[in-house]
Amino acid sequence: MATIPQVAEAMQTVLATTANQAAREIRFVQRESKMGGAEFVQTLTYGWLENSQATLEELCQTAAALGLTITPQGLDQRFSAFAAECLRKVLEAAVGKVIAAEPVAIPVLQRFKGVYLDDSSTVTLPDDLADVWSGCGGSTEKGTSAALKLQVRLDYAQGTLCGPFLQPGRTHDRRSPLQQMPVAAGSLRIADLGYWNLAVLQQIADHGGYWLSRVQVQTTVYDREGKKWELVELLQTMAQTELDMHVTLGIQHRQPARLLARRLPQEIAEKRRRRLREDARSRGQTVSKRRLTLADWNIFVTNVPVALLTLHEALVLARARWQIELIFKLWKSHGCIDEWRSQKPWRILCEVYAKLTAMVVQHWILLISCWRYPDRSLFKAAKAVRKHVMGLACATHSIQQLCVVIETIQRCLSAGCRINKRKAQPHTYQLLLGVSNSA
Repeated sequence: MATIPQVAEAMQTVLATTANQAAREIRFVQRESKMGGAEFVQTLTYGWLENSQATLEELCQTAAALGLTITPQGLDQRFSAFAAECLRKVLEAAVGKVIAAEPVAIPVLQRFKGVYLDDSSTVTLPDDLADVWSGCGGSTEKGTSAALKLQVRLDYAQGTLCGPFLQPGRTHDRRSPLQQMPVAAGSLRIADLGYWNLAVLQQIADHGGYWLSRVQVQTTVYDREGKKWELVELLQTMAQTELDMHVTLGIQHRQPARLLARRLPQEIAEKRRRRLREDARSRGQTVSKRRLTLADWNIFVTNVPVALLTLHEALVLARARWQIELIFKLWKSHGCIDEWRSQKPWRILCEVYAKLTAMVVQHWILLISCWRYPDRSLFKAAKAVRKHVMGLACATHSIQQLCVVIETIQRCLSAGCRINKRKAQPHTYQLLLGVSNSA
């Protein structure tokens, strides 16, 4: 578990030491300048952390709080390819810091050494940046040529953030660096179908790790007797509403697993089918009969033994994957990592990198301040953090003073920043606590 001094040291190292080193290495700063690498990085990181829509003038006010006088025009001239590369290196350094919180007080999560949620999110960039981060292309002439994909792993138990790792927007999730990252023995990985790869699942299992995933509809399934089944055919033979059976997956891999399924109420299944048809229509495609049939079921596969995780617990725990979506939502709606005021490509890229660094720093503070509370509200907590950003900026030169400011933030976040319970549609933490209490 990280301590306040460790977070303060990480902030100072990344935003000061690393920033100055990166600026010199890539020649962003080639001579003595009143705005060195550290001043530039801190101005942007703290300025946009405090106000994600900050103008150049407001960023200059942040610089003034750091002891630097610069005009909006002078700051605007600093945005270049060299500046963007400097900020990217600082972001990489921040990503390389491992900060873990006190484990959240949810017993079902504590059965595992870690509960890793893997996912990605895309930021569309101006077409002028296509040579830096290529997009997927599309039916429109503009707005599809450049995009940045963020690959992130979140340990839902301890809050540790692995990423964001940056990839071109056109890169498929199966080629994510997360696919090659180890899952510690006794830990559980939950990822969506974009990461589906039987070889990866086998590697996780071979190293003592666990996985929980939806199953790709084309996957071949073998029962205990070795009979080959199509997933649709297998489920259609079942009269019961729930299924927990041992199978092997794939013609070549024959990966041992538990097939978990629960039949959905008719109205939910019909709603799923409508969404599938609408999505396919928007893509100019049609939905296969197989996918429409499988919409009747909630289906997962896992290698976690039943003694460690029951069918009901697994289906509830699978819902936790959406918690990483809340991280992306926080970064986009509060951090505005996909919004900017300028039309200048390099200034936009600088803003994206600086805002991502700000989100990583913000996450560190949230970890040591409120992660241990199951009912934490990251949105309320992030709003509270923003009120203290200028204090952090002015204290970055001193670890001791940084600790004082972070301690103040910690006290503020411990006094509130919670979400209210819901009866009709319980939050994920309520469901997880429910299965823990019923175990």
